[in-house]
Amino acid sequence: MFWDLAGQEPKLNQLFNEAMASDARLVTSVILKHCGGVFEGIESIIDVGGGTGTVAEAIAKAFPNIRCISFDLPHVVNGLVGSKNLSYIGGDMFEAIPKADALLLKSILHDRSDEECIKILKQCKEAIPSKDNGGKLIIIDMVVNVNKEENELLETQLLFDMLMMSLVTGRERNEKDWAKLFDDAGYTDYKITPILGFRSVIEVYP
Repeated sequence: MFWDLAGQEPKLNQLFNEAMASDARLVTSVILKHCGGVFEGIESIIDVGGGTGTVAEAIAKAFPNIRCISFDLPHVVNGLVGSKNLSYIGGDMFEAIPKADALLLKSILHDRSDEECIKILKQCKEAIPSKDNGGKLIIIDMVVNVNKEENELLETQLLFDMLMMSLVTGRERNEKDWAKLFDDAGYTDYKITPILGFRSVIEVYP
């Protein structure tokens, strides 16, 4: 599997992490500018599969009162140095996720099959408080067929589908697909906010 190979090949691991960091900088800047409200009221947040911490670092700088953690496989985060409100934890999202007020999944679930997504979502649900106590999961991912203008982006959608199916076990999903995943994982509600092309911010509540 790609993730196992990345753990064994330092050059591949570095290239992949750099590519993800570049994408993260663009998307995060848009989110903080137009959807920063999703982070209001949160005291702690963990970026699950957060790589070298590009997203967590941006949130930490924008919201100094939020304790931010980038959580990823040990070979990804080993040796990384945090700051006052940014730290790194190594682990496996399929086994256990540290607890926080909110969790963030950026471009994680579209890499995975439905079965893997449900496992990850259930692990996330165990790590956050109830909705009444302010707990939520923030997903930044592709949601196809949200905007009427997306017919012009059909080729891009098909390209991402082919990439996800050939490189990993995932695919791109529409709102109905996402809703089923959330329901199967035991969540009660969600809200989708389109932000950039096919990408949306999805707030999911336990």
